Amino acid sequence: MTYCVAMRLDAGMVFLADSRTNAGVDQINTFRKMTVFEVPGERMLVLLSSGNLAISQAALNILHERLHCAESGCSLHAATSMHEAACMVGAALREVHARDAAALNEFGIEFAANFILGGQIGSEPMRLFMIYAAGNFIEATADTPYFQIGEAKYGKPIIDRVIDSHVSLADAAKCALISMDSTIRSNLSVGLPLDLLVYETGSLQVGKHISIDRDDPYFALLRQSWGARLREAFDAMPAVPFL
Repeated sequence: MTYCVAMRLDAGMVFLADSRTNAGVDQINTFRKMTVFEVPGERMLVLLSSGNLAISQAALNILHERLHCAESGCSLHAATSMHEAACMVGAALREVHARDAAALNEFGIEFAANFILGGQIGSEPMRLFMIYAAGNFIEATADTPYFQIGEAKYGKPIIDRVIDSHVSLADAAKCALISMDSTIRSNLSVGLPLDLLVYETGSLQVGKHISIDRDDPYFALLRQSWGARLREAFDAMPAVPFL
């Protein structure tokens, strides 16, 4: 499984993804879930994936193969808007479905893959989309400025309490990492290393793109401090009066 989160804020965007795809007592596999499509000064797009790895990789292969396609409406490097880019990702998913879904169904395998696409093209405002396995999608709004895919439930409470469109990029990145830590602690199918990408509004290029592994001192400190602060807050709460 996996956990990915993306946030669209006034100051920019934050993307975070784990890299675990399969976990068990004797098998742990690692594959990156974050793909960047960038033409510095012109466009910066980030694609996060979850679900069946073979399906998401097949869709990504289609998108990569078409990067240099001259045909209109074909390449993410030629998309004139983020909406058009989201349509291209959806079309790639539908192409994989048309080719593989029936065969997968014969083996009892569900066609399951979701993407988050975010970024900025030219002078268009930043936009963030959740793209479903059917190729359809929804867009983030000022009221809901973030999307999650994969094992979302464990990391959602902290985001709901902290994130709105006015939060700084530094605080949003910290919140995303705490959200990831909560998920890692509660679910074996999510794990390190992590990919963290921070994008500043209007820059049209990647700001910070960092890989975080178990030896990263900041993430280790954050995990330890967050656990300690939660315990302190819990101990400071009033006792149950009827017990």
